[in-house]
Amino acid sequence: MPVLTRLIPSPVVVDIRPGALDDLAGVLADERISHSGKLAVAVSGGSGARLRDRVAPQLPGATWYEVGGGTLDDAVRLAADIKAGHFDALVGLGGGKIIDCAKFAAARVGLPLVAVPTNLAHDGLCSPVATLDNDAGRGSYGVPNPIAVVIDLDVIREAPVRFVRAGIGDAVSNISAIRDWELAHRVKGEKIDGLAAAMARQAGEAVLRHPGGVGDNDFLQVLAEALVLSGIAMSVSGDSRPSSGACHEINHAFDLLFPKRAAAHGEQCGLGAAFAMYLRGAHEESVYMAEVLRRHGLPVLPEEIGFTPDEFVRVVEYAPETRPGRYTILEHLDLQTHQIKDIYADYVKAIGS
Repeated sequence: MPVLTRLIPSPVVVDIRPGALDDLAGVLADERISHSGKLAVAVSGGSGARLRDRVAPQLPGATWYEVGGGTLDDAVRLAADIKAGHFDALVGLGGGKIIDCAKFAAARVGLPLVAVPTNLAHDGLCSPVATLDNDAGRGSYGVPNPIAVVIDLDVIREAPVRFVRAGIGDAVSNISAIRDWELAHRVKGEKIDGLAAAMARQAGEAVLRHPGGVGDNDFLQVLAEALVLSGIAMSVSGDSRPSSGACHEINHAFDLLFPKRAAAHGEQCGLGAAFAMYLRGAHEESVYMAEVLRRHGLPVLPEEIGFTPDEFVRVVEYAPETRPGRYTILEHLDLQTHQIKDIYADYVKAIGS
């Protein structure tokens, strides 16, 4: 009888705990990522640069590169800089922009990437996608998963709390995204990858149901694990479907319509998810999601991130155009402006001001 299996693209190392950064060199050596210590390390000018003095003694053979921002040009420049170095791996140390730049650069030159995020703002820390600003606005580029992810919860606690809150919104939005995937399966016959869906859903539920808060190591552990699982779920499915539905279409619409006023990715996704759940008729679940998001200090109304109700209606109306070919509750209902206004008014009443 044949043995059937599949290989799951995932990191060989996931180290999430307080003090993990102090063992970075040991992890790289023990897992045979870099015996020689010949590493390229990309850091941001902010959190990554501040940690350089702490990490550098562990990595005496490393060459350090400070990356200016999160643009495609920055990533291409980084790739050119490290190409001739004959490195074992590239380490990305910093926030989401630096991790994405490092993912793209590592893929471009064929190096494994070690992701060492300094905040938990979104699930990009372990996803097969690099999101980079370009001349046309913002683009998503397919890349391999990091070979290792090292998350020091002590470092995460030092990050601005808004970044942790944003990660909560991104993780919780998985629940709405999976409901959209199931809708596309029922209506359009779109194939669902059951393993990817299970991973993403459980990641979102673990964060949604956890009683702790952003100051608790136990909660941060669950949040970090959820964001890593979300990234792996996207690798399993081969696209962003497990973590991106109407919630992310609404997020992209905020970014495209109001690029200078848009809030954090996870803040917009959490708000989008709560509203999308209400749209699909899951009113009790929408209210509960909004309550949890509020408990963590996240917005659930557009006014809480500086937008008027009319601007939010415009965002929801435009959202389906951000992901052509993706079928979510927004495409399914195909709402007119007045219908969005009426449903939004009901949503506001349901969740309370």
